[in-house]
Amino acid sequence: MWGADMNNLTNKEFLDFLLERFKIEREKFDRSGVYAYTQRLLAYNSNKIEGSTLTEEQTASLFDNGTLPKSDDYYRAKDVEEMNGHFLMFNKMLDTLDEALSQDLIKQFHYELKSGVFEDRANGYAIGDYKQRPNMIGIYQTVRPENVAQEMYLLMEWYDGQAINISVLAEFHARYESIHPFQDGNGRTGRLILFRECLKNGVVPAVIEDANRNEYLEALKEYREEKSLGKLITLFEKEQQFYFEKCKYFM
Repeated sequence: MWGADMNNLTNKEFLDFLLERFKIEREKFDRSGVYAYTQRLLAYNSNKIEGSTLTEEQTASLFDNGTLPKSDDYYRAKDVEEMNGHFLMFNKMLDTLDEALSQDLIKQFHYELKSGVFEDRANGYAIGDYKQRPNMIGIYQTVRPENVAQEMYLLMEWYDGQAINISVLAEFHARYESIHPFQDGNGRTGRLILFRECLKNGVVPAVIEDANRNEYLEALKEYREEKSLGKLITLFEKEQQFYFEKCKYFM
């Protein structure tokens, strides 16, 4: 793959490269390649979208050696715990790529993300299971707890019958976020599922950048209000190109 003509690179070649390097670099504890880059990129941006105060440098240090650089600022314990949880969730995703996406697997992702977060446990949040209390997205109501399992069943039943492409993944993501199945961590599990299902189904992965947070939230709002996916598909396609261009450095 080294020195390959990037202009002629197929999706399959790119995805084969990612899968091979993810496996090799993770096993060798390599923190200098595309595996570590993707771990840091996805964890930083996905947590930042949700309000994390950790910087890219701090995220990299936490992933690379488990420590944070000396700083005059305070670190929020929850931000550190959720960043570490995201690293674990990504590894769980890699370990289960051979499995079909299911409600149980999604719950496992949530457990990896949230099991080490003291604040969530202290608040009595369900960890690795669906929410027990109603929650809203700003002014928008989400599915009530007693209806989540049924709505997730319907979503998975629909998804299982689809030929997977970025438009289908945009619809899955929008519907998943509208259901909001967990007490907290819906966005981060949803964006990991997006990355996973791209990787698994021959689609260039999309990593949603915090820099595009407003565009992302506006696209989800458009779906909730109008059931339109145009903005979300456009954003996902832009983020696919962003991730591909960044990964070319390692090839």
